[in-house]
Amino acid sequence: MTWKLLFTSSIGKKFIMALTGIFLILFLVVHCAINSMIFFNDGGETFNHWGHFMGSNLIIRTAEVGLFLFLIIHIVQGLTLWSQNRKARPVKYAVVTPSSNNRWYSKSMGLLGSLILIFLVMHLYHFWTPSRFGGMGGIKALDEVNLDVYNNEAVHNLYAEMKLVFENNLLIVLVYILGVISLCWHLLHGFQSAFQTFGVNHKRYTPIIIGAGVVYSVVICLLFALMPLAFYLHWIN
Repeated sequence: MTWKLLFTSSIGKKFIMALTGIFLILFLVVHCAINSMIFFNDGGETFNHWGHFMGSNLIIRTAEVGLFLFLIIHIVQGLTLWSQNRKARPVKYAVVTPSSNNRWYSKSMGLLGSLILIFLVMHLYHFWTPSRFGGMGGIKALDEVNLDVYNNEAVHNLYAEMKLVFENNLLIVLVYILGVISLCWHLLHGFQSAFQTFGVNHKRYTPIIIGAGVVYSVVICLLFALMPLAFYLHWIN
């Protein structure tokens, strides 16, 4: 397959979607693991330490460029494929079976992708932008700097930032949870679909991959949903 076909043909676009999807699946594991450190309930010391490491390490900062590139490609290719599929099937199926084209999350990938994109923009505004360029996501903070007890240096207080964003903002919490639910539906379809695109489709292994995808999607998204709830409901200090 030529480079032109890789980016223009339907098969090529699905391959790129699968490749970038696997990369983003792995990224979510790391991102969720770091963010879950807020549940240590130690005033954000552990979370801020590792958040600072992720934001200051040269290798990780370089990988961020690839992450954003893959993310943009994944979103664009996904919306393009969804649009092409809609145009290719202007007439609805006469017979609809629950095992194929009737799956709600498969039919609504365009809507889910748009909701995830809105959620992503909010997330970058609230957390990534201020952690990299200063400020607190447009919200005035009382404590923008925290002392990293591990290295005895001042670091951006991401923990205080999460507290400010979520603690008294029910609407923001609900939007984040809605975004996470959309992400969960997207992963439930995309996890197994990515492996299938790479040719991993066997009666022995496919059920294992589907099961692993369900466990992965539910656990990752449940942890992400619990984070804003934990601050809003004061489960952590």
